[in-house]
Amino acid sequence: MKKIGEMILCLLVSASLAGCSSGSASASPNSSVASSSESDSVMIGGIQFMEHAALDRATEGFKTALSDNGYVEGKNLTFDLQNAQGDLSNCETIANKLINEGVSLIFANATPAAQAVAAKTTDIPVVITSVTDPESSGLVESNTAPGGNITGTSDLTPVQQQIDLLVQLLPEAETIAIMYTGSEDNSIFQAAIAKEAAEAAGLKTIEFTVTDSNSIQSVAQSMVGKVDAVYIPTDNLLAEGMANVASVCNANNLPVIVGESGMVENGGLASYGIDYYNLGYKTGEMAVKILKGADPASMPIEYLPTEECELTINQTAADELGLTIPEDLLAKAVIVK
Repeated sequence: MKKIGEMILCLLVSASLAGCSSGSASASPNSSVASSSESDSVMIGGIQFMEHAALDRATEGFKTALSDNGYVEGKNLTFDLQNAQGDLSNCETIANKLINEGVSLIFANATPAAQAVAAKTTDIPVVITSVTDPESSGLVESNTAPGGNITGTSDLTPVQQQIDLLVQLLPEAETIAIMYTGSEDNSIFQAAIAKEAAEAAGLKTIEFTVTDSNSIQSVAQSMVGKVDAVYIPTDNLLAEGMANVASVCNANNLPVIVGESGMVENGGLASYGIDYYNLGYKTGEMAVKILKGADPASMPIEYLPTEECELTINQTAADELGLTIPEDLLAKAVIVK
């Protein structure tokens, strides 16, 4: 009986140990899932230079691309997006903040924002957008082989086609203004292309530069009587202040051809340009690749295909200027009023 009792006791102890082992095994997958969920969660820092239609659309496209690829805010993504309100010192402060937060990746929208981040980190991956020429802006070693922690998309617009559009809409124009912000690298780069294209088309050019939002209206007024039309590339300061430019130019019979559709919506006559939402979406797809292990150093700067460019015409501006838009252009244009 004593032996039988000992055997029963051994069996009970074994069963108890097995139960503990079973409980431990069932806890293991749960902890594994929690660990996996935690490792799958990412924090992205974002810095947008200022608010205007083009940059806003790029940011929206970026966020949609993340969501479409499984990175959803409130679930496995924290996106700390900061707006610098067009202030370079704010860019510096925000860049420091995002880096100190230990984000997995930084999204930088517009050249000044990208340059501020680039000066602060060579370790955290950075994806940029709304930067016309990352190479000449000092952000990458080359657009085809970035070579560091930064890659992204360029918003280089078809400047040649925009000048061609100016000539087609305004065949009697002889002298044009090229208006841009003198401190924006992307604007300087495009202004040089526009000058060459305009002079090749037989036009004389005069450059007018602005320094801040307070100078926009006075510079616009200074063009009156000196030129027959105005060309403005994609330019953050002038995109934000486009309504001020248009109020002066349209009232003084100065048609304004611009770099992107948001500027047309705010009073410019016409543009042949890219879709910034699509540009941001492409940037988001690049960010997803980096989050999944791709190396930004070997990811070339990407561009939107020329065939995705869109003609936009402001009919209200055309009417105010007394211009009749050719039917062939109206047929293929997006018309805004």
